[in-house]
Amino acid sequence: MGEVARAKAPKKKAKSKKNRGVGEMIVKAVSASNERSGVSLYTLKQVLAADGYNVEKNNYRIILSIRTLVTKGTLVRIRGVGASGSFKLNDQTKTEHCHCTESEQSKDHKRCNLTA
Repeated sequence: MGEVARAKAPKKKAKSKKNRGVGEMIVKAVSASNERSGVSLYTLKQVLAADGYNVEKNNYRIILSIRTLVTKGTLVRIRGVGASGSFKLNDQTKTEHCHCTESEQSKDHKRCNLTA
């Protein structure tokens, strides 16, 4: 009988690697800052806007990613509550090494909470 021609689905465009996650952009902005008191939310939004990120449209994503970075321990909140305030990188994530003696290292780092 008559065959029905099927329409081909349009090809999806591959996402470019240029688009980074908001969290990565925030960590990069905070690490680039040399201020001792950390970086405020307002300054973070200015840096993201200068980097080409639409801050007005994605305001909620910025707030959520800051909250998750704080709960993960990547960022430390210096002042403020929630996503507002000042933030800086956690020093413990930068230098995570063990101070155990050789006998304690054989016990799988139970004392210093590190896994081998």
